[in-house]
Amino acid sequence: MATESSDRKQFFKRLRNKEAAEPEEMSFMGHLEALRWHLMRSVIVWLVAAIIIFVFRDWVYDNIILAPSSENFITYDTLCRFGHWLGIGDSLCMPPVKIRFLVTEVNGTFTSALSIAMIGAIIVAFPYIFWELWRFITPALSAKEKKYARGSIFWVSLCFFLGAAFGYYLLAPFTFNFLASFTLGTLGAIEYQPSINDYIDSLSNLILGCGIAFELPILAFVLAKIGFINARLLKKYSKYAFVIILLIAAIITPSPDITSQVIVALPLLLLYWISIQLVARVDRKKAKEEKEWS
Repeated sequence: MATESSDRKQFFKRLRNKEAAEPEEMSFMGHLEALRWHLMRSVIVWLVAAIIIFVFRDWVYDNIILAPSSENFITYDTLCRFGHWLGIGDSLCMPPVKIRFLVTEVNGTFTSALSIAMIGAIIVAFPYIFWELWRFITPALSAKEKKYARGSIFWVSLCFFLGAAFGYYLLAPFTFNFLASFTLGTLGAIEYQPSINDYIDSLSNLILGCGIAFELPILAFVLAKIGFINARLLKKYSKYAFVIILLIAAIITPSPDITSQVIVALPLLLLYWISIQLVARVDRKKAKEEKEWS
């Protein structure tokens, strides 16, 4: 425990002073100036991506945004075929759903196009934004920590896009199918016509929420390297993590159905188990290095 506390103190000391990589200590204003330029470059790349998406907004809307609400979406047919292959009949087949969207504001379509462009640009520009953040943090790391973090941009981006794909291709179809087919009352006086802005917000929350949630193994790996956590700690608090994962699943999924929440919770539980394995590997490597030095 003393070693872990020392590791944390050393990391924050380097993060403040950047003594490991800079021959001259930068002032606080110097760090702010460096951070400002990193943020400016990130905003420029994000803005360029947003403009491109806005220019091709019709194609993006028809082929990407609207796809999960269409009865011809690839996930519906794939799951149905998979269920037949497993021999469970139509258990995984979802009924066709056709959603008609409603615009209730004068500038509704324009603001929707802006939302698509801005949120889509965050997803597209994510690797570059993280790279700029990484460039700002890197000088505070020691040579050993830089070696450990090699390839981090690739793995962080991969986990984010895997999570985004999971939210888009699997969770979104279940969510929208459930909400579109859910009925209230027996008189049939309710017509399901959600707002286009509500639909875009729900889809964005699913994609970004799953993308961020899938960063759990990377975050655990980094914290283990720094010395904040270890495998014993993760195993000790696993029951609390289970409850937190269920809460996260409930937050990510806009629909209240248990199926969508289970679909989110199971991968998160798997990611937590993977995190424990990664952290345990780090612990074994640290113990081996300490043994060699002693």
